[in-house]
Amino acid sequence: MLSKTTTAVALLATTASAQLYPGQSNLNHTCLLQKPLLSCPEQDPTLVDSCCVETFGGLLLTTQLWYTHTNLESSGQYLPESTWTTHGLWPDFCSGAYTQYCDLTRQFDPIPSPNTTNGLPNGTAVQPYTGPNIGTFLEPFGKHDLLQYMETYWIAQNQDNPGFWAHEFSKHATCFSTFNVPCYGPQYREHEDVVDFFETVIRYYKRFPTFEWLEAAAILPSNSTTYSYADILEPLQEQTKAVPFIGCSGPRFNATAAGANSTDNGYTVLSEVWYYEHVYGRPQEMNTVPVDASASYLTNCAKSAGGIWYYERSNGSVKVPAVPY
Repeated sequence: MLSKTTTAVALLATTASAQLYPGQSNLNHTCLLQKPLLSCPEQDPTLVDSCCVETFGGLLLTTQLWYTHTNLESSGQYLPESTWTTHGLWPDFCSGAYTQYCDLTRQFDPIPSPNTTNGLPNGTAVQPYTGPNIGTFLEPFGKHDLLQYMETYWIAQNQDNPGFWAHEFSKHATCFSTFNVPCYGPQYREHEDVVDFFETVIRYYKRFPTFEWLEAAAILPSNSTTYSYADILEPLQEQTKAVPFIGCSGPRFNATAAGANSTDNGYTVLSEVWYYEHVYGRPQEMNTVPVDASASYLTNCAKSAGGIWYYERSNGSVKVPAVPY
């Protein structure tokens, strides 16, 4: 029997338009009338309506970032006070594997990483997008409040925000079966799927107030106090009833003065959290089941006591949000 990954890639490879499921109906998909099936274990897209149950990337990752500056403060790009920022919403296969850039007809990323290819066997190169920035796609829908929220809480580092949003949509959103263009039926308006995805990302982001959860456990950004991985994990696991991935950057612990002669080679600067879920029906409805991160990749952070820094934001990099979290 073919694995889901093999089957999905094979389906993807059969169409020049790169849509996830060629031959998918362009009729309205009334998902309310269908049983909301769970995304994992995997569903056969030939037996269910893949617009109404996530059949491609059934393991959802809500990803958030903590960093201290944007490097674009001179252009007015600041970080919100006392809040982690959203990175995006990612669709992994149920196995934990993943693909990317699943529909190159919806490639809006202006600066894809060099030599980036999509998930097809032939590795089609992802060409830079040169049209209007993706933030302008919200204007015909009157989503000015959504755009303001994204400008406040969906913040990039070393890249303008619209380019970052476009990267997340092009690389990840196009690999959800439920955001596929035919799912919007014959009355589809251009970029309706983009707006739908952005609204969904924000809904998931707001459900995971990482800063508040850590603050309640007396874990606050500090340039003088360090924390242990177990102390950071405990409040997040308690709130979500699952084990998230906790990501760190910076130097490895055994390369620091505090970790000299240690065998702990985990990284030492807290920077990212990924919350994992399976979903009943469409991700847009947020009927989810929390699941643990893979036991083989729970963290890349130092495990030694006091091995992690959770640094304060840099002076001049923070702006008090004009819109509430």
